[in-house]
Amino acid sequence: MEFPDVTYSGPAIDDEALIADLPPELAALLRRVNGVVAYRGGLHLRGACAQPVWHSLRAAWRGPESFAARYPSIVASDIPFAQDPLGDQFLLRDGLVMRLRAEVGKLEPLGIGLEPFWERVAADPLHTLELYPLMQFEGEGERLQPGQLLSAFPPVCSDEARDGVLLRAISIADRLAFLASLAAQLAGVPEGGQVKFQVTP
Repeated sequence: MEFPDVTYSGPAIDDEALIADLPPELAALLRRVNGVVAYRGGLHLRGACAQPVWHSLRAAWRGPESFAARYPSIVASDIPFAQDPLGDQFLLRDGLVMRLRAEVGKLEPLGIGLEPFWERVAADPLHTLELYPLMQFEGEGERLQPGQLLSAFPPVCSDEARDGVLLRAISIADRLAFLASLAAQLAGVPEGGQVKFQVTP
């Protein structure tokens, strides 16, 4: 897998114990490149390292703020190996890639393994990674920096988002915490239900 438009390359592996627990194809990839931010921020592949925390696969997978700890739909064996620019997650479950819609906590099976996933990304990154918000952000003269994700308002899961969203770059930690909180609050809302968003400073 070749990663274009790289804005960050991970440090040297310092978590061999984690590498030993990974499926062979993911372990082999991280031995070639220990995580990367590619597509100008459109794809973040996590690495086997302690720092920076936002890049640490261990923190995302097994840390106190792991996705399994934050989302009822995620189990401890799901490996959150990558994310898109809005913070939706790509996870490995039993050798197949799943997509977590992080605003609502819903899992979408992609029905393919890791290698076909990378092939799909390379062939059609725009649709596979859903890069439209990033393109909008860049069209406004902005650039996503390593350690950042895009925050969208109104949330993209809302009907109002069809009329457009406001985008800004925030830290990965803040974005992921917001997404988990939003998903928890929306968990009891039925399909098509109405909610009121209160914006605080």
